[in-house]
Amino acid sequence: MFPNLKLISGLVLTVSINFISYAQTREELLKSKLDSAFSQLFKADEPGGAILIQQGNKVLYENSFGLADLKTGEKFTSKTVSNLGSISKTFVSYGILMLQEKHRLSTDDNLLKFFPNFKNKELASKIKLRHLLTHTSGLPDLRNVDKDSIFYLTAKDEENFRPLQSADSLEFEPGTKFNYSNPAYNGLAMVIEKTSGMKWQHFINQNIFKPAGMKASRITDGSFPDKNVAHGYILKDKVYREYDYGECPTFTAAGNGGVWSSIDDLKKYIAAINECRFTNCSVIKASKTVYSPSDWNGKKPAYHTGTWFVHTGFYADTKTEENVSVIEHAGDQGGFKSHLLMIPESNISIIWLTNNNQFITGPIRRTLLQLKYIN
Repeated sequence: MFPNLKLISGLVLTVSINFISYAQTREELLKSKLDSAFSQLFKADEPGGAILIQQGNKVLYENSFGLADLKTGEKFTSKTVSNLGSISKTFVSYGILMLQEKHRLSTDDNLLKFFPNFKNKELASKIKLRHLLTHTSGLPDLRNVDKDSIFYLTAKDEENFRPLQSADSLEFEPGTKFNYSNPAYNGLAMVIEKTSGMKWQHFINQNIFKPAGMKASRITDGSFPDKNVAHGYILKDKVYREYDYGECPTFTAAGNGGVWSSIDDLKKYIAAINECRFTNCSVIKASKTVYSPSDWNGKKPAYHTGTWFVHTGFYADTKTEENVSVIEHAGDQGGFKSHLLMIPESNISIIWLTNNNQFITGPIRRTLLQLKYIN
């Protein structure tokens, strides 16, 4: 009997050691593969970025590359504040959902309630806040950015939404198709202000940033943030040129892309969402549930919740081999790009920010798939 116990104990110990060794090897492989991939995309003296991959509260990979500011030589780190582009829309959406939860408004309210100056009042009465949230309003983007680019270098939320109020027809009936709209979120930011009685930037700071502990995050209302901040760059004629505030039209508008944050703070944002820290869990659940109207006739099934994109695979519009459900939103503004992804079944979250106009989800996806972190 005792020899058998010794044999069993030895086998258990061997299996345990092999498992630990495999786990360590896999994490080391993850780091080496991603470091190798990103060293090809980022150079030490060029614009860079920061990446975080975690499983639950365990960090699987975290690293930063390149520079945040080419003039000062400041390095890009996990604490660097960078423009989030359209990830900003998730904060606006949560603001609307929180006001609804407090019975200050309803996502079934129509636009005429908040914008009585719409040229076509019958049209405005058909469009609900949920249509703006889900990019299904049918409102055409009537901003003349190309011909009036100088004006749009300084135009804020109100100036970006105002042209839509002169619409006399729709591209499609509200709630029947998807057409991504930046100015829709400029309008939603203004709805937060009209309903809360304060600047929407202040509302988000008080009701999301502070409860989540996002002390470095901010929302611009005009000019560029002033410290520990990245500048955005694009490569033109083999030279990186700054392309953000003052160079990129509509950059000053905040509702569609005015949130600035860091990897460290976005890690707290994910934790606050998972722990329902800034609003009720019912609101968080609703924010992750796809809006599927009964009269939908889009070319593909609806995949937007009003806050996030939810779909199988890492990309909304490109089919890939992994078979996992992903909750995500990307950002692209000026020389900045960003992506925040949550994979519930693997308990994995991914955040990255770049200021060299590079979209870097691809090597992350391929490496996680290869090392079987996802299926």
